[in-house]
Amino acid sequence: MLQQLFRTKAITPDTEHALSRCLSKWDLTFLGVGAIIGTGIFVLTGIAAATQSGPAVVLSFIAAGFACAFAALSYAELAAAVGGCGSAYGYSYAAFGELIAWIIGWDLLLEYAISVAAVANGWAGYFNNALAAVGFGLPEALTKAPKLGGIINLPASMIILMLMVLLIVGVKHSAKINNIMVAVKLVTIAVFISLALFNVNPENWHPFMPFGWFQTLPDGKTTGVFAGASIVFFAYVGFDAVSTAAEEAKNPQKDLPFGIVVSLIFCTAIYILVSGLLTGVVHYTDLNVSSPVAHALQLLGFNWASALVATGVIAGLTTVMLVLYYGLTRVIFAMARDGLLPEFFNDVNEKTQTPVRVIVMCGVIMAIIAGFIPLGDLAELVNIGTLAAFVLVCFGVIVLRFTQPNLTRPFRSPYSPLFPGLGMISCSALMAFLPAQTWWRFLIWLAIGMVFYFAYSKSHSKLELAAQNHP
Repeated sequence: MLQQLFRTKAITPDTEHALSRCLSKWDLTFLGVGAIIGTGIFVLTGIAAATQSGPAVVLSFIAAGFACAFAALSYAELAAAVGGCGSAYGYSYAAFGELIAWIIGWDLLLEYAISVAAVANGWAGYFNNALAAVGFGLPEALTKAPKLGGIINLPASMIILMLMVLLIVGVKHSAKINNIMVAVKLVTIAVFISLALFNVNPENWHPFMPFGWFQTLPDGKTTGVFAGASIVFFAYVGFDAVSTAAEEAKNPQKDLPFGIVVSLIFCTAIYILVSGLLTGVVHYTDLNVSSPVAHALQLLGFNWASALVATGVIAGLTTVMLVLYYGLTRVIFAMARDGLLPEFFNDVNEKTQTPVRVIVMCGVIMAIIAGFIPLGDLAELVNIGTLAAFVLVCFGVIVLRFTQPNLTRPFRSPYSPLFPGLGMISCSALMAFLPAQTWWRFLIWLAIGMVFYFAYSKSHSKLELAAQNHP
């Protein structure tokens, strides 16, 4: 039985290594919204429109949203039935065994860590612009990595360390801060929508699809609606982080599916509406800027609203980092509890009921990366890693329907295996549209993970040790 497998490999937590159940379904939903609405809506919308899709960026968001929707339904089923704080790592363990689980867990470490460091760099730029606006801008030496002529990107490092302290204090306090910042950025988006609705120029939507559906340029770059979808997919990264909160949800069987599905539906609707209005008020060729929403409001003459958007961006990117950082620590915690990572990382602080050692280690490493390394197109690694995780989760639903037909499933992905199958196909297709260089970097990271697995994890695995003791 699946439950016996989980007891054997220690996915089911013992009292010594248990997390506190304190999150409601709305806390989980706001975690999802906090992770999803950020870089995508405030940055990628304009860049994708200007360089990839034109006004058809709306279709790019719809295509990426469909792929995520199928994956979200699969996540919801496995989160309710299997649980555990390891997200796709735990589900892959149940469906495919330890080796595939290790691969996807190693993959998730890359996804979350690079995401946090990348978003911290974006956050630092907006934060320094806000300081400069009031006459307290930092010198370039403290806002750029050494490779770019600076000493350190100090704001990027500091925000990660501040979030580290917040996560140490406890997940309930973190969730409350997240809820407040989510409310701020939703107000920001509402202001943009209310102003843009009355300033749309339909001529800006022509031509609607200037780059077509998909094409490869002579320099190897790709454009078109589907190429744009593979880029804006980054905008949806984060809803899977909700599933890492399974052990801290008050009623995980009902609350996790609710948080995953509702947050994704809400955010997809927001993305479609905002991207449509953005390309309606400003011609897509003018949107290749770092803050397209604020830029559009400036062009319309609403400088006060542009300043408000800058505030929303700072709040929005903060919640993205907070939730992804949280997800990273829970994946490492789950892998350490199974013996695949050193046992040092599965300790839970008695006072805060949080894995403090993991939080501190991740915070320091990500702060160094964000402060000293210009990430550039490493952000594409986040997309390919996330898509790979989604493919395996969808496949896991299909496998478990056959191998564990009697497993209690409080939530079931509809039309299985059709919907999970469509999730596999759509996410695989988006992976195919990513550049070859991204694939090579991804494969190198996986190769490093395989070396670590056979050198350490396999011999320390609690599942392997249990099999040796009970042949």
